[in-house]
Amino acid sequence: MSHDGLGPRAVMRSVAFLTAGALAVPLLSACSAEDEAGRPLAAQDIAPAARAQIADGGTLRWAVDAVPETLNTFQADADATTTRVAQAVLPSMYRLDANGRPRLNRDFLESAKVVDTEPRQVVLYRLNQQAVWSDGREIGAADFAAQWRALSGKDSAYWTARNAGYDRIEKIERGANDLEVRVTFARPYADWQSLFSPLYPKDVMGTPDAFNDGARRKLKVTAGPFTLKQADREKDRIRLTRNPRWWGRPAKLTEIVLTAVPRDERAGRLAEGDLDVAEIDPAAAKSIDSAAGAAGPLSGPGAGRTAAKALRSWAVADGSAPAADQDADQDDRDVHARENLRRAVAAWERQKRELRGYEVRKSLEPAYTQLALNGADGPLADERVRRAVARALDRKELAKVVLKPLGLPAVPVGSHLALSGQEAYADNSGALGGQDTEEAQALLADAGWVPGGPVKKGENAENAEKGAGPEVEKSDGGKSDGEKEPDAEKKAGDGKKADRDDKSEGGDDGTYIVGQDGKAPADHGRDHEAHGRQLAQDGRQYLNRQGAPGAYAPRGTAAPAGAAREALAKDGKALTLRFVLPAGPGSESLRLVAGRITRMLDKVGIRTETTKVSDESYFKDHIASGEYDLALYSWPASAFPATDARPIYAKPVPGADGSLSVEQNYTRVGTDQVDQLFDQAVSTLDREEGRSLIRKADARIWAAAGSIPLYQRPQLTAVRKNVVNAGSFGFQTPVYEDMGFLEKGAKVSASPSQK
Repeated sequence: MSHDGLGPRAVMRSVAFLTAGALAVPLLSACSAEDEAGRPLAAQDIAPAARAQIADGGTLRWAVDAVPETLNTFQADADATTTRVAQAVLPSMYRLDANGRPRLNRDFLESAKVVDTEPRQVVLYRLNQQAVWSDGREIGAADFAAQWRALSGKDSAYWTARNAGYDRIEKIERGANDLEVRVTFARPYADWQSLFSPLYPKDVMGTPDAFNDGARRKLKVTAGPFTLKQADREKDRIRLTRNPRWWGRPAKLTEIVLTAVPRDERAGRLAEGDLDVAEIDPAAAKSIDSAAGAAGPLSGPGAGRTAAKALRSWAVADGSAPAADQDADQDDRDVHARENLRRAVAAWERQKRELRGYEVRKSLEPAYTQLALNGADGPLADERVRRAVARALDRKELAKVVLKPLGLPAVPVGSHLALSGQEAYADNSGALGGQDTEEAQALLADAGWVPGGPVKKGENAENAEKGAGPEVEKSDGGKSDGEKEPDAEKKAGDGKKADRDDKSEGGDDGTYIVGQDGKAPADHGRDHEAHGRQLAQDGRQYLNRQGAPGAYAPRGTAAPAGAAREALAKDGKALTLRFVLPAGPGSESLRLVAGRITRMLDKVGIRTETTKVSDESYFKDHIASGEYDLALYSWPASAFPATDARPIYAKPVPGADGSLSVEQNYTRVGTDQVDQLFDQAVSTLDREEGRSLIRKADARIWAAAGSIPLYQRPQLTAVRKNVVNAGSFGFQTPVYEDMGFLEKGAKVSASPSQK
């Protein structure tokens, strides 16, 4: 979950292994000018350099969220660092380029293609003849077969987190020679390129004991540009060293050290020079940008004043001294105080000098933030109310609040199933419609919510008592979460104030990303622990909701007068929605977005009760358990949405015991039509047909209004200036062997050489 305050970073399924933390769809050809998918909104930012410009050797110190509990990416408690290690030390059949398109990984494959479709789909893999495990054994059919048997779901002794795709395989066998692997499917599988990435050796997959326990703490056999040297949980670090048996381009770095550093401590560790690469929040990014142009205390703002005044001014600005006493003469007399100030400023200057050695590399994560609407019960069980909430939102404004201050494209996300640049992407938001206050009010009126209707005494108080957590705030005239309505004298400056808000707030939205906390959600339905947990961690996306395009109320139907400000009621109950948010540090922008949403809903008569809960309980106790009406969290984009998005949007299934199996569909909104479209998409081998089916599914998901995509998440990475081919990767799979330190005197080239 990177939620910049809520915990570790993205945990991906095997597909996610193709990227640094997100995925794209399987397209091998470049997009055409007419392709709706377009290009990624923001290019990757990694300071590309040719290998000839990179020094040989060196240790790259890289901050991660945690040392993982397991090194097996197919287990439920795998996390983002599990994926990062696997990318560096294990085979992958495909990896993604900067535009989010899978490319054959020629270090392991010479070719891979569907060679038969009747009577069965058959994929023939032809392996690179140099590809060997670190123990010298050739990579071959035995490894593919062992992984299939472990992940097929047929043997419950394997504690697997997922089996999608592997459960469709009928058999795996050796081809015409040792370099060929034939995979025969019992049922057609469109996303076959997602399989065997990563590929573990048969030593890991061959027995339940080896799978369940053997690969949790160490990987004895690997096959990548690096090997796992050490996973030290006491020192919170993982050491990766060059693989002497690597047959590809030699790794430039001697070693990569992944060190667990909490996100709120990274700015300090960077200032101490302890790290070379670290994903950071907007505040840390601002410090680095500020340091790049910072002047010394006596040559900058303090020039022309006494040394004591200058020292105190800078110390106060940095928080190193109180602002109460500004008496320079007293400081002159107080030698001890003067020396303390000098020391404080000296420390500040050292930090600034160290920070000047870094730069912030910016892009957009392959993940999007959404407003989730819980349709299980209450007012949001009515599709008309959900659609009214969606029509009340100005998604462009919400994207602008977060992304504009960072200089990133503030474009709302138009799909639940892909992001701009991915093959399946198309803006299907028209199936629901854009911001329209009158239409929102008409939908609410059609659903029976009347402005100023009678409310039973004590109803709101009762709702407040049921709120999830200690802090509950009610919307009041649009004011929420610390945002105050301007007084009469300042209302003329509303536009300027909003602009200032956009400039002063924003950055990484601090959003909880499902599947990025390295933890499994609680069991809330049949097979939820075994299946749903895994999918959240794997970053799978499953979209199931029903709803046909079009409003229930005719477009333009007049809403009752005063609806914009007067609260709505029905059957003696006020229309008040529980808006649950995380309370921890790093979630400031998230809460700012929630405040804007609250004001937008207030304009159509929908009130909210905002409840702030601890980061630890936010997802487990509220999102996964359904204890919310409105919530903000994010999903990583999927390279294979037909497989990965289905559980996120699958129609919940009632169990015999009365429980509800929701898989990953935490909004509890789903439809048979969406399920059918996903089933058809994952079973067709016609790429154009599959893309069309996915886009149709997305349009129906929009129409059902169970979740409203808002904006793509920003990706901010602090990187030492002489580190190249590393930073904010966007869609691209990191190329670990090309990372390194720039040769002295060399300059960054326009693009990295792959030769």
